[in-house]
Amino acid sequence: MKRRFMDVALEEASSAGARGEVPVGAVIVCDGKILARNGNRTRALHDVTAHAEIVVIREAATAFESERLTECDLYVTLEPCAMCAAAISFARIRRLYFGAEDIKGGAVVNGPRFFDQPTCHHAPEVYSGIGESEASKLLVQFFQQKRL
Repeated sequence: MKRRFMDVALEEASSAGARGEVPVGAVIVCDGKILARNGNRTRALHDVTAHAEIVVIREAATAFESERLTECDLYVTLEPCAMCAAAISFARIRRLYFGAEDIKGGAVVNGPRFFDQPTCHHAPEVYSGIGESEASKLLVQFFQQKRL
């Protein structure tokens, strides 16, 4: 089941890359159903906050008619940054599943380890490495093409 939802996030990452966005995709699931799915949209929306995680949190909150997503799980292809980790915490996401670690910009198992900070109000359960090789491959290929 977890892999199925990560596969959807990987599809969204691939679509984001095809649009010229950094290929990161995310899915929010509640009771086994997808509430929101999307990829990065920072370039398309001219919005630095339009990371895949933020986009799907906004969409799911609208669908759920609540800013609190306490019964929801988030699947994302790349380790969330500090901004996204804060949004995940504030939305009270129940579980976070991510694919590839982000050594430079990640804030969950790398960098500031947002959820481990005493100022963090809510920390989801965190599971990493699901679809890691596929997510990493999308990112590597995207940035290799940018360098050509």
